[in-house]
Amino acid sequence: MPAMKVQGSARFACGGIGSDESTAMRAAMKDHPLSLLFARADGAYLAEIAVTIKDANGATALAMRASGPVCLIDLPAGRYTVEAATEGMTKSQTVTLGRGSKTADFRF
Repeated sequence: MPAMKVQGSARFACGGIGSDESTAMRAAMKDHPLSLLFARADGAYLAEIAVTIKDANGATALAMRASGPVCLIDLPAGRYTVEAATEGMTKSQTVTLGRGSKTADFRF
Protein backbone atom coordinates (compact mmCIF):
# COMPACT_ATOMS: atom_id res chain seq x y z
CA MET A 1 0.00 0.00 0.00
CA PRO A 2 1.23 3.51 -0.79
CA ALA A 3 1.80 5.78 2.21
CA MET A 4 -0.94 8.25 3.12
CA LYS A 5 -0.17 11.88 2.31
CA VAL A 6 -1.67 14.90 4.09
CA GLN A 7 -3.02 18.09 2.54
CA GLY A 8 -4.95 20.38 4.89
CA SER A 9 -7.66 18.31 6.58
CA ALA A 10 -7.44 15.59 3.91
CA ARG A 11 -5.39 12.41 3.94
CA PHE A 12 -5.00 10.39 0.75
CA ALA A 13 -3.13 7.61 -1.01
CA CYS A 14 -3.27 6.75 -4.69
CA GLY A 15 -1.94 3.69 -6.46
CA GLY A 16 -3.21 0.36 -7.64
CA ILE A 17 -0.73 -0.19 -10.43
CA GLY A 18 0.10 -3.87 -10.32
CA SER A 19 -2.21 -6.63 -9.18
CA ASP A 20 -0.95 -6.92 -5.57
CA GLU A 21 -1.24 -3.18 -4.88
CA SER A 22 -4.60 -3.00 -6.67
CA THR A 23 -5.97 -5.88 -4.58
CA ALA A 24 -4.71 -4.30 -1.34
CA MET A 25 -6.14 -0.89 -2.17
CA ARG A 26 -9.53 -2.29 -3.21
CA ALA A 27 -9.67 -4.25 0.07
CA ALA A 28 -8.94 -1.02 2.02
CA MET A 29 -11.69 1.00 0.29
CA LYS A 30 -14.18 0.12 3.04
CA ASP A 31 -11.89 1.75 5.63
CA HIS A 32 -11.94 5.23 4.04
CA PRO A 33 -14.81 7.72 3.66
CA LEU A 34 -14.14 8.19 -0.08
CA SER A 35 -12.56 6.07 -2.78
CA LEU A 36 -11.97 7.16 -6.36
CA LEU A 37 -11.58 4.83 -9.33
CA PHE A 38 -10.28 5.94 -12.74
CA ALA A 39 -10.59 3.98 -15.97
CA ARG A 40 -11.23 4.29 -19.67
CA ALA A 41 -14.68 3.44 -20.99
CA ASP A 42 -13.32 0.01 -22.01
CA GLY A 43 -12.26 -0.68 -18.39
CA ALA A 44 -8.51 -0.08 -18.76
CA TYR A 45 -7.18 1.65 -15.66
CA LEU A 46 -5.94 5.25 -15.84
CA ALA A 47 -3.35 7.15 -13.81
CA GLU A 48 -2.03 10.72 -13.71
CA ILE A 49 -5.52 12.20 -13.30
CA ALA A 50 -5.85 15.79 -12.04
CA VAL A 51 -8.26 15.71 -9.09
CA THR A 52 -9.88 18.62 -7.27
CA ILE A 53 -12.31 18.12 -4.39
CA LYS A 54 -14.32 21.12 -3.24
CA ASP A 55 -16.47 21.39 -0.13
CA ALA A 56 -20.07 22.65 -0.04
CA ASN A 57 -18.81 26.26 0.15
CA GLY A 58 -16.69 25.85 -2.99
CA ALA A 59 -13.40 25.86 -1.10
CA THR A 60 -10.77 23.40 -2.29
CA ALA A 61 -10.49 20.56 0.23
CA LEU A 62 -7.93 18.62 -1.82
CA ALA A 63 -6.09 19.16 -5.10
CA MET A 64 -3.72 16.46 -6.33
CA ARG A 65 -2.60 14.29 -9.21
CA ALA A 66 -3.75 10.67 -8.86
CA SER A 67 -0.68 8.54 -9.48
CA GLY A 68 -2.77 5.39 -9.89
CA PRO A 69 -6.26 4.21 -10.76
CA VAL A 70 -7.37 3.90 -7.11
CA CYS A 71 -7.34 6.69 -4.51
CA LEU A 72 -8.31 6.32 -0.85
CA ILE A 73 -9.33 9.64 0.68
CA ASP A 74 -10.08 10.65 4.25
CA LEU A 75 -12.10 13.87 4.54
CA PRO A 76 -14.41 15.19 7.27
CA ALA A 77 -18.13 14.45 6.89
CA GLY A 78 -19.90 16.74 4.45
CA ARG A 79 -20.90 17.29 0.86
CA TYR A 80 -18.14 17.51 -1.77
CA THR A 81 -17.79 17.92 -5.51
CA VAL A 82 -15.08 15.74 -7.00
CA GLU A 83 -13.66 16.84 -10.36
CA ALA A 84 -11.33 14.61 -12.37
CA ALA A 85 -9.57 15.64 -15.57
CA THR A 86 -7.44 13.81 -18.11
CA GLU A 87 -6.70 13.95 -21.82
CA GLY A 88 -8.77 17.12 -22.27
CA MET A 89 -11.88 15.64 -20.59
CA THR A 90 -13.31 16.69 -17.23
CA LYS A 91 -15.95 14.85 -15.22
CA SER A 92 -17.45 15.67 -11.84
CA GLN A 93 -19.54 13.93 -9.21
CA THR A 94 -21.09 15.10 -5.95
CA VAL A 95 -20.68 12.89 -2.89
CA THR A 96 -21.90 13.17 0.69
CA LEU A 97 -19.57 11.69 3.27
CA GLY A 98 -20.55 10.78 6.79
CA ARG A 99 -21.70 7.20 7.14
CA GLY A 100 -19.83 4.31 5.67
CA SER A 101 -17.68 4.64 2.59
CA LYS A 102 -18.51 6.10 -0.82
CA THR A 103 -16.95 5.31 -4.19
CA ALA A 104 -16.84 7.70 -7.13
CA ASP A 105 -16.11 5.87 -10.38
CA PHE A 106 -14.79 8.00 -13.24
CA ARG A 107 -14.84 6.56 -16.77
CA PHE A 108 -13.19 8.49 -19.58
